[in-house]
Amino acid sequence: MVIQSDVYVIILITVLLGVAIVMLGKMFEKADPLAEPKGIMVPVLMGVESVYKTVRDNVGTKYADRMTPYILVLWTYIFVSNTISLLGFSSPTSNLSVTLLLAIITWVMIQVVELKFQGFGGYMHSFLEPIPVMLPMNIFGKFSTMVSMSLRLFGNILSGTIMMQMVYSFCQYVSNSLVGLLVGSEVHVFNFMAPIISPLLHAYFDLFAGFIQTLVFVTLTIVLIGNDIPDEIKK
Repeated sequence: MVIQSDVYVIILITVLLGVAIVMLGKMFEKADPLAEPKGIMVPVLMGVESVYKTVRDNVGTKYADRMTPYILVLWTYIFVSNTISLLGFSSPTSNLSVTLLLAIITWVMIQVVELKFQGFGGYMHSFLEPIPVMLPMNIFGKFSTMVSMSLRLFGNILSGTIMMQMVYSFCQYVSNSLVGLLVGSEVHVFNFMAPIISPLLHAYFDLFAGFIQTLVFVTLTIVLIGNDIPDEIKK
């Protein structure tokens, strides 16, 4: 049995995030709640507060406390997975199996919320709205969110990976050509053009695009779940 290389990267990210969460948790447990936060605690608190406010605005205070920890982990996991290619690893989110699983988790949460607030009868009746003939389209619509979210994240990260591979191939060609012109023959040399051209492109395809795709996936998760919670519950 052949194990995909992405599996090892997934395990690495999971272990590192697990260790980081445990260490940060112990740090906050020992911290004086009346003292001014310092060091790594400042950006962590800012990030947690920002995510909590976003979740609260969409699902209400009652459910924000339950949902925020998951959203924080989802945010961190996807962003690290999107940008770990900067360290030479393959991005797990360029694997459809990973993005599909993340989308399935979101989809299941949406269905649970719909069942909770609509009841089983209301949930089943929604397949027949506005008229029974819409049943096939409504069934397709239930699953379209899962498919679109997984393909959006997968496609954008994979395209960035492919683009950077093409850039490195082009840089190698330019490096060989420049040295070849000097020595008068075809040669294969160190890809010295890549460190000159690639950093700015990495900043876009890995950091910027990775951040945007993380933001889109997480925001859709929060909003889609919040849409199924009645307004009176959110107050």
